[in-house]
Amino acid sequence: MSHDATVLAETDAPADRPVETLDVRELGPPEPLQRTLELLAELSDEVVLAQRNDRAPQFLYPKLDERGYAYETVEDDDATWTVVWTEARE
Repeated sequence: MSHDATVLAETDAPADRPVETLDVRELGPPEPLQRTLELLAELSDEVVLAQRNDRAPQFLYPKLDERGYAYETVEDDDATWTVVWTEARE
């Protein structure tokens, strides 16, 4: 099992969707926020985004809420992962 898959398994993100990983650990503010939002705008609703950061992206959360995304943040030994997805519409 890949590292991304292990992180995703710790969240409620849909396990049957493709995953896109974005590593923003080396970027200074506001680049992580900008890059994440730009990538989310480009991705299909069927893709789960796993953002790898060096800290919890506190300024990202309200933006995700405004746009209707579901998300969870999980910390491991070398990064903080924020997993973002679109809820299934019934």
